[in-house]
Amino acid sequence: MGAGSIAAGWLADRVFGDPQRRHPVAAFGAAAGALERRVWKPSRSAGVLYALALTGAVAGGVGWIERRLIAHRRCRAVFGSLIVWTALGGRSLERAAATLADAVDAGELARARELAPALVGRDPSNLDAAELCRAAIESVAENTSDAVVAPLLWATLLGAPGVAGYRAVNTLDAMVGHRSDRYRRFGSAAARMDDLANWPAARLSALLAIAWAPVVGGQRADAWRGAWIDGAAHPSPNAGRVEGSFAGALSLRLGGVNRYAHGNERRPALGTGAPPAATDIARSVLLARLVGASAAVLCAALARTVRR
Repeated sequence: MGAGSIAAGWLADRVFGDPQRRHPVAAFGAAAGALERRVWKPSRSAGVLYALALTGAVAGGVGWIERRLIAHRRCRAVFGSLIVWTALGGRSLERAAATLADAVDAGELARARELAPALVGRDPSNLDAAELCRAAIESVAENTSDAVVAPLLWATLLGAPGVAGYRAVNTLDAMVGHRSDRYRRFGSAAARMDDLANWPAARLSALLAIAWAPVVGGQRADAWRGAWIDGAAHPSPNAGRVEGSFAGALSLRLGGVNRYAHGNERRPALGTGAPPAATDIARSVLLARLVGASAAVLCAALARTVRR
């Protein structure tokens, strides 16, 4: 994919956010849910076939369209930009985090709990202000890697089919990659595929957060320690790196007990600062914006270099 398509897709996300109607990712999710209800079995092999079939169909379909446009350079570039735009979610992530921060800052915790599911998968019903802020910042950190840096990176490495396939994997992980009784075996393939797909982007996101730490009031040494020492104890090979880098860069302490529908999970302490407050969500959004913009510049430059 050309540098112009990557840059245009990123700019479209910055200006417009997610498409409000007929979002391709939402359509894919609906189709994947319908198929899952038909083929589900408490079996890892069934989950492997499910994840591979859907991911292959998406990547293959986008690749087929791209090949049909090979003689139409401008149309192909526009198509690539649209695929990148629909795969990104940075602007919508920032809006959701800012809205939740405003609710917490106003003392409207009931409203903040209602807003939380747009950001996090944990049960928000009993979260206090500090825990709501922690959940929001951890989500901003993880999703900056998943919904911004990773799509840009895969667009650079494998073009439109690569970024479309990545988005399919990431969506399937959100749908079935849980540790609930239903998906513990069936969803394991989607979860592992998502871990592999996000591995390079999580490291790049952490390095960029470390680089920008002084701009948001932190120290690069603290962000480095949060990513590579604290983050190594996290059960996720990717989320811990990014969340740890954000914790150190923001001089905050993240981690603790997360309550999900399938049970409680304890996360290791990330960072050594104070517990987060509503104002820290805005700082995390600024850091996410800087990380995303840097990733866009780096990926566009890499794409331009490779094409040359």
